[in-house]
Amino acid sequence: MYPDIIYKIALTFVPNIGPVQAKILLQHCEAEEIFHAKKSYLEKIEGIGPVRAQSIKKFNGFKRAEEELRFIEKFNIQPLFLTDERYPRRLLNCYDSPTLLYYKGQADLNASRIVSVIGTRSNTEYARQVTESLIQELASCQVTIVSGLAFGVDAIAHRAALKHTLPTVGVLAHGLGHIYPAEHASMARDMIAAGGGLLTEFSSQLKPDKHHFPTRNRVVAGMTDATIVIETATKGGSMITAELANNYNRDVFAFPGKISDLKSAGCNQLIKNNKAVLVAAVSDIPETMGWREKKSKKTAGAQKQLFIELNPHEKTITRLLEGRDSVHIDELNALSSLSSSAVAAAILSLELQNVVLSLPGKLYRLA
Repeated sequence: MYPDIIYKIALTFVPNIGPVQAKILLQHCEAEEIFHAKKSYLEKIEGIGPVRAQSIKKFNGFKRAEEELRFIEKFNIQPLFLTDERYPRRLLNCYDSPTLLYYKGQADLNASRIVSVIGTRSNTEYARQVTESLIQELASCQVTIVSGLAFGVDAIAHRAALKHTLPTVGVLAHGLGHIYPAEHASMARDMIAAGGGLLTEFSSQLKPDKHHFPTRNRVVAGMTDATIVIETATKGGSMITAELANNYNRDVFAFPGKISDLKSAGCNQLIKNNKAVLVAAVSDIPETMGWREKKSKKTAGAQKQLFIELNPHEKTITRLLEGRDSVHIDELNALSSLSSSAVAAAILSLELQNVVLSLPGKLYRLA
């Protein structure tokens, strides 16, 4: 018998069991029960089948899981499993959310306002100025800044966040046993010391690999309210991240560039294809996200509910909105235990009854 955390770590090492299959299994069993279940039971689970069931039953990598546990205990790393309260809630709404995350830091991964700031590794002076101005603007809204710790726009965003005392989290494409690029090791330490952190789904000894970066990018896109693309060509990690953010129903913003500038061609393409909102000024983003709105303690919306007959789904949504300035659609989906279509139908009905107001950035509040 092992501690519960060993089974959670081990689940990420089982061949043929990725995040999607792990989610399916966890709907039927706890992590430990998955390894003790009969093969005949596992293979009958839709989406698992005999091959994956056999991979689980033949798994013999618990020693590797024990080594990982020793590593995270030694370096005070937090393992965040899908079912943990501290796991980034926004990621839970992504079908391929990581089964387990390793986190070194103090920043709240469920803060009310989180954005990812991404772009080319070989930035222009224009991109540097835009990134620094953007972070300065977001500082007044107390936004947590997420990026990939890479050269270029990522590093500029992290450093600007440190300058303006904003929490900043680097999402890594490798394990916490390494820092890549090595030149950013000092910055990474500063980020942790300043209340930010480092986050990865890769075990400690996994080194950077080109296949890991697209995998990492889905975490950058999925754990935030919005993805902001500063400068990018038409191909590369930033375009992948922007596409993922669109698929996850996140807001995407892009700063336009000259039509002759290849380093801005990706941003221009995102805007042209209606996959990103054009940013004409850094103030556009907090305004579009509804972060400039003055707080209101009016209870008119709650009072209206006394005179309107609501169905059970509508009552669930209004309860989640009570006493809060605004709630993102993903949080309503996560907290309501309703299907996304049921949540959408309830919100639409409440809007028509003037009980709920829709705000920019897929936010809702009581009217």
